[in-house]
Amino acid sequence: MRRARFGWLALEVGATAAIVALLWAYTVANESYAVAPLPDVLDAFRRTWLFAHVGSDVVPSLVRMTLGYAAAIAIGVGGGFLLGSSAVVSALASPVVGFLRSIPAAALLPPAIVLFGIGGTTKVAVIAFVCCWPIMLNTADGVRELDATMLATARVYGIRGLRRLRLVVLPAVAPRIFAGMRTSLSIAILLLVTSEMIASTNGIGYFVFQAQQQFAVGDMWAGVLLLGLLGFGLNLLFGAVERRVLHWNAPNV
Repeated sequence: MRRARFGWLALEVGATAAIVALLWAYTVANESYAVAPLPDVLDAFRRTWLFAHVGSDVVPSLVRMTLGYAAAIAIGVGGGFLLGSSAVVSALASPVVGFLRSIPAAALLPPAIVLFGIGGTTKVAVIAFVCCWPIMLNTADGVRELDATMLATARVYGIRGLRRLRLVVLPAVAPRIFAGMRTSLSIAILLLVTSEMIASTNGIGYFVFQAQQQFAVGDMWAGVLLLGLLGFGLNLLFGAVERRVLHWNAPNV
């Protein structure tokens, strides 16, 4: 088992090294002004993000995304339990939920700017609004699919109220909740960058957009590299938390 894991790790490292080498050779040989040589991008990354713009751009972006994502989780899980627990509420809310979740995220930015200005509230509100739907729908499906025998057994053993929610319902629905949260995490990063490009005075998306406007191609690609590393790191962190919380469901994680 350990040898197999080492083999897969070696394959991943080797493939990554090969891709980096190919990009290095391609970008160095490419004469287009839009393609910065990889050494220049790495130098711009070092100058910009280690650590000159961490406080001014990275921290505000992470704070906005964290607040919006946390709000989306709270709204999505609460709304999902409500929709999944009541057929009447689900029937009444389905047209509204279907309409709201169908609105393109980009179309929400102009009214959000009118309502909240170009401050951090706009980004947080847009992220929370768009990201709550995958979590809500997955949670609702998980609640609807609860095993009737399991619920009946809990009732027989006198497990009711909050104890039933904590010991029976939440563990059963948790895999579906985490599936929605994983989808929403990628959406949150995308929305953060888009909103900062359109309505912001700082942040990673704002930095990338300003670098593009000023034809600072190396800085622009350095920002894109940072966003890729940020998304990769957040997904690794989310996977670790998911495995920790759903340790009993390890084969499906």
